[in-house]
Formats: sequence, C-alpha cells, structure tokens
Amino acid sequence: MHDLTVNPVRAFQDNYVWTLRQGNNAAVVDPGEAAPVLAYLRAHKLTLTAILNTHHHADHVGGNAELLEHYPVPVYGPYDERIPTVSDRVREGDTFMLPAFGIEFQVLEIPAHTRTHIAFYGGGMLFCGDTLFACGCGRLFEGTPADMHAALTKLAQLPAATRVYCGHEYTLSNIKFARAVEAGNAELANLEKTAGALRAKNEATLPSTLAQELRTNPFMRCSEPAVIAAASKHAGERLTDAVSVLGALREWKNNF
Repeated sequence: MHDLTVNPVRAFQDNYVWTLRQGNNAAVVDPGEAAPVLAYLRAHKLTLTAILNTHHHADHVGGNAELLEHYPVPVYGPYDERIPTVSDRVREGDTFMLPAFGIEFQVLEIPAHTRTHIAFYGGGMLFCGDTLFACGCGRLFEGTPADMHAALTKLAQLPAATRVYCGHEYTLSNIKFARAVEAGNAELANLEKTAGALRAKNEATLPSTLAQELRTNPFMRCSEPAVIAAASKHAGERLTDAVSVLGALREWKNNF
C-alpha cells in the first residue's frame, strides 16, 4: 500500500493547490488554475479522483471547469451558487469518503473570509482555505470579527497535532506582523528563523499545526494579556473582549 502524501502545487503568485497522493490517485484542494495541476498530474502519472473547494474566490475554484474537462470527478464544496462546478454540496456536520484514499472528511462551516467558507478535516489534516493562515487569518470580505473569532475558536477545538494546510504562502509576512503584536513571544522568533530558511530554499512553510498556531498566531491568542495590550494601544482604547481584540488586530494587519 502506498503511503498518503500531500504536496503543494503552486498557482499564481502565492497560492497552494494541496494535492493528496496515494498510489496513482490524486485529489486536489482549491485549484485556482488548472494548468499547474494538469502538469503535475501528467509528470507523476496520476489520475485525479476528486476536487475539494473551501470557498468561492476565483483563485481557489477557477481551475475546476478545465480540470473537469479532463477528469469528470466529484467536486465537494459549500452551498454557494457562485461555484457552479460543485457537484456535491456539503455543510456543517456532513462527512464524505474519498474512497481512493480511505479518508473520511468532516465538514466544518467557518464563515468569516466569505459567508459560505468551509473547511475539511480528516486523517489528522485540516484544509482551511483562507480562514486560518500560519500566524494569521483571512481578510473579512463577507464576515465580521465575531464570525472570525467563532471560526478560529471552532478550529482550535481540533486536536493540537492537526496539520494545517491553508491556501497561501503568507507565513513570513504574517510572522512579521505577529512579532509587532507580541514582541516577547520567543516561539515567534524561532519560527521566523525556520520559515525564513525554508523560503530561502523556495520551499513551503506549510503545513503548520494547530499547536503551533495556538502558540504563535495573534488571532488565536486574543485573550493573551500581551496581545490585548498591543491591540488596545493600536486602537487607542482599552479593549476588554476577544472579539474586539481580533477586530482591532485585523484592521491593524490590513494596513501593516
């Protein structure tokens, strides 16, 4: 039996199309463009068996149609008419099997970046699109700070060893911001060195783990005194609840 691997196929400037491989079978998460995925499949003699979409943005679903022309496979995604190529719409609490991989995925609704954003959790892996990033979170295009706090709180309940596969290579810029928020966090200084070394070799800094995010990600540390103090100072007012802290951090990061 071939072991399951997960490989980042690069798309656009900083997107990752996460590609699950087992034997000759492949499944892809958030294929924003088809060409690099098709090239990867051909190079490794793989057959695409499924597509998973976390949200409707074009840089995550734009390759669906072309991939389907080559491989008529199921497309799992949220209940969102803006992704017409989804064949199997899923919501909170739904589960589905990827038979070629023997993995059952659980669907988590995590609206904030977009109103219908979902994540897929299974096999110790979390594919979370643009909600949770290494040391960061997504912009609030269709949601509120309360939505994002609820989404991150939900993800924080998963096992600490969960491997976090997010949609973009934003780690170094996120660490820079996180260190501005929490300058005394030694874990961040160590992570910056590790991530910097990987990027110097043009390698992915991902996956992260939930344990790492809980130690380093300011958006998941909104109840920590140092994070509250930094957010309050930036906002120019005393913030007393985690949602307000997250909102202040997100506004700060938007202009960082």
